[in-house]
Amino acid sequence: MSLNVLWFILIGVLFIGYAILDGFDLGVGAWHLFVKEDEERRILLNAIGPVWDGNEVWLVTGGGALFAAFPEAYATVFSGFYIPFMLLLYALIFRAVAIEFRSKQPMHWWRQMWDVSFSVSSIVSAFLVGVALGNLIYGVPLAPDHEFAGTFLGMLHPYALLIGVTTVALFMMHGAIYVVLKTEGPLHEKFRGWVNSGIIFFIICYVAATVATLIYIPRVTSSMKEYPALFGVALLNMLAIANIPREVHHHEDLKAFLSSCAVITALLALFGLGIFPNLVISTPGPENSLTIMNAASSSRTLEIMGIIALIGVPVVLAYTASIHWIFRGKVKLTNSSY
Repeated sequence: MSLNVLWFILIGVLFIGYAILDGFDLGVGAWHLFVKEDEERRILLNAIGPVWDGNEVWLVTGGGALFAAFPEAYATVFSGFYIPFMLLLYALIFRAVAIEFRSKQPMHWWRQMWDVSFSVSSIVSAFLVGVALGNLIYGVPLAPDHEFAGTFLGMLHPYALLIGVTTVALFMMHGAIYVVLKTEGPLHEKFRGWVNSGIIFFIICYVAATVATLIYIPRVTSSMKEYPALFGVALLNMLAIANIPREVHHHEDLKAFLSSCAVITALLALFGLGIFPNLVISTPGPENSLTIMNAASSSRTLEIMGIIALIGVPVVLAYTASIHWIFRGKVKLTNSSY
């Protein structure tokens, strides 16, 4: 296996880690305004409060790895998607500020303002991530020099919007399961009922997105046709989705959460298989696409960065694991809580 393929897989793993970890953060935010009581909203904030900033480390790490391994793809994506990425950045900033400022003052209007900011920015963040993925699957117009040749409005086509809504639904399901895992009492039971609504919402969006993908972008199945064993990823995805309501019904909250993590992993693995060996697919003009070969750094750079990754990735894993272990268990409100 070449270094180019290994780096493609490593970057995929880093973004999967981000989707799993920040996915439940964004999902909790999407549900935030459905809860009306101030104490319950504080519990939701404190469920993610100790871990949300650490979870976003995976996004930074994934972006840094993309820049190091495939700088031309990084330059094309971040310049072409400049407006969506800036909107995403602003949404993440407002979300972070809302978490920190929300409980600093007791006034209802103050807390309501930051509650709305937190929820809306979470939904917008998830939606923009999905729109970006939808465009990468569908393809974007690239010039022969690999410069983005499209417009911002051109990115908002129906398929990208559908993937954006599907991403919101996925994160809402993931976040609801996380809340069930981290809470107790009336809020726990409330979200246990809402999990099923989240699952239904996601399945509807997932089926619609799958049908649209198979009809309009049949090339995504080429890897599975060439290597039938890869269909196991799609099968794993379907089994993981089916297992979530089963585990919720049996009150196996951790297993339900792990099944949700498996769904995110399988979906992003299918995304990777669908675009491989491309990084940015050019439509029209597939000859202008950026691949793991023509967008990669030199072999020497990939080797050096591989050594750094062997040191750095375990550190990120250890940090993430330790934070979640320290703050394990049900959420309890104290004087120092958000």
